Amino acid sequence: MKLIRRAFYAFLLLCISLFVLKGWLYRSFVTYKSIGTRTSYQITNAELDSFFQTSSLNQDADIDEIINGSLQLTKERLSFVFAKSDTDPNKLFSSKKTHCVGYASFFTTLANSGMQKNKLGQNWEVEHHIGVLYVFGYNIHSYFNSPFFKDHDFVVITNKLTGETIAVDPTVYDYLRIKRVTYCN
Repeated sequence: MKLIRRAFYAFLLLCISLFVLKGWLYRSFVTYKSIGTRTSYQITNAELDSFFQTSSLNQDADIDEIINGSLQLTKERLSFVFAKSDTDPNKLFSSKKTHCVGYASFFTTLANSGMQKNKLGQNWEVEHHIGVLYVFGYNIHSYFNSPFFKDHDFVVITNKLTGETIAVDPTVYDYLRIKRVTYCN
């Protein structure tokens, strides 16, 4: 009985450790590389504009608050689907279901609007990237035959003055609550 109890506690400790270290582990083993960018959208939908205007992104916010707030709002508004879906944030506000392209597009639109509202647009640029994921140095997309898994979309925020880059994956944030990812350009 002691052996079973010890094994249970060891397993519990392992699970807690993995949960606490999930962001660090993910950033250590998964690397994003860009193979292109997508066009950003402006808010043209009145409901999306109202959603933005009532959000914390519309108040005095710094770069981290804009990024974290945009991740949270994207997570709250969208649901992931494997089917073909809208990618325009103005349409996504109503349809609410999309894949990684729509998640990155929605996040980019919110973050860009937050940057403009808080006058950070002169120093920071938000870009929607098409990329590939490398796990332990291996391109995981090469292991899938489906066109759905040929690439993955994410977002890169760059400081125009210092060159600092922050990479986020709104889809991964929705599922794992990991706020930053490792980006290699």
